Amino acid sequence: MKQLTVISGKGGTGKTTVTASFAALAKNAVLVDGDVDAADLHLILQPSITEESDFYGGRVPRLDREKCNECGLCVDYCRFDAIHDYTIDLISCEGCGLCVTVCPENAIKMEENLSGKWFISQTRFGPMVHARLGIAEENSGKLVSLVRQQARLIAQKDDKEIIIIDGPPGIGCPVIAAISGVDLVMAVTEPTISGIHDLERVLGVVRHFDIPAMVLINKCDINLELSRKIKDYCQKNEVEVIGEILYDPTVTDAMVNGKTVVEYDSKSTAEGLRMSWDKVENFLKKS
Repeated sequence: MKQLTVISGKGGTGKTTVTASFAALAKNAVLVDGDVDAADLHLILQPSITEESDFYGGRVPRLDREKCNECGLCVDYCRFDAIHDYTIDLISCEGCGLCVTVCPENAIKMEENLSGKWFISQTRFGPMVHARLGIAEENSGKLVSLVRQQARLIAQKDDKEIIIIDGPPGIGCPVIAAISGVDLVMAVTEPTISGIHDLERVLGVVRHFDIPAMVLINKCDINLELSRKIKDYCQKNEVEVIGEILYDPTVTDAMVNGKTVVEYDSKSTAEGLRMSWDKVENFLKKS
């Protein structure tokens, strides 16, 4: 079983669009939407949910007003200004538990917090594990690890050859959870100043964990000079650029119609994605 994570240094580069096309091209895969803070792979793959489970991502304080004598110690000690009129604002609360410690009446207790849900679904391209993190909830890295674990169990049970993970953008904890232990990372970038800056950062994280990486340049023709800079940077750092996808308005048409680019057959774009997938698949077979 091989694992591929598709990431990007910033949002909006086309990462999920590329992942969805790879899902269509893969023949025996389990799919994972690891961007649990803003999951959107389901918009294209239209999964049918078969299992649904709660996700408890941490602990939050609960105040028992019957025990509270309104001494004010919790208000005085809370550094995050999360307690007003002896009511705890869970969005402002950082879950440090200091209010529990200073309360003389034991009126505050830490309880498990329902942070979101995760799902096992079926798509037209095979099984998919995905999740929905609640608004302002934390521990998204923990949720990414959970959905990856479930995907591995499905792959083992169903004898799947590859797990394709749509990773989150950026370089934080969720990204680290999405790339740890995978066989290959593919970074999708775009020829913009922010795209180059964030590509350099995300490849730095990948190098730190000693994971093989490839790069795909999306909308490469919107700034040819910056595309050349990306290729020069990748060549200098021994990272293969496996594809250069032209800007194509029909990509949007495909998404509006709930299809992947390769299903919608947007000519050169679909062919470019097929060639990129062939390179990824060949690498994984040899690794």
